Amino acid sequence: MPLKTVKEFNYIYKNSKVYHTKFFVLFYLKDKNKRFSVVASKKVGNAVKRNFAKRRLRALFIEHEFEKDSFILVAKKDIIKVRFDNLQYIFKKSIKALQCEK
Repeated sequence: MPLKTVKEFNYIYKNSKVYHTKFFVLFYLKDKNKRFSVVASKKVGNAVKRNFAKRRLRALFIEHEFEKDSFILVAKKDIIKVRFDNLQYIFKKSIKALQCEK
């Protein structure tokens, strides 16, 4: 179930654990509902690059099964240049750091 309102986003931004990488920022909040959203601002690039970045982040999230928690993944500009297997490694590392695995 995606996050839809600004109120939901702001709540997670303010109350979540955060993990910064060179390629994305992961916001994690232990929650009752399973919610997930991907954000790519115009800083990432044009519409094609932003959509590419969002597809990559969604693919990372789908590979892992999570309990009922809320996540926001914010893409950074360098996500376009990195190989996907490196991105997977960094994502797994960030999940372990935030202790949000099953």
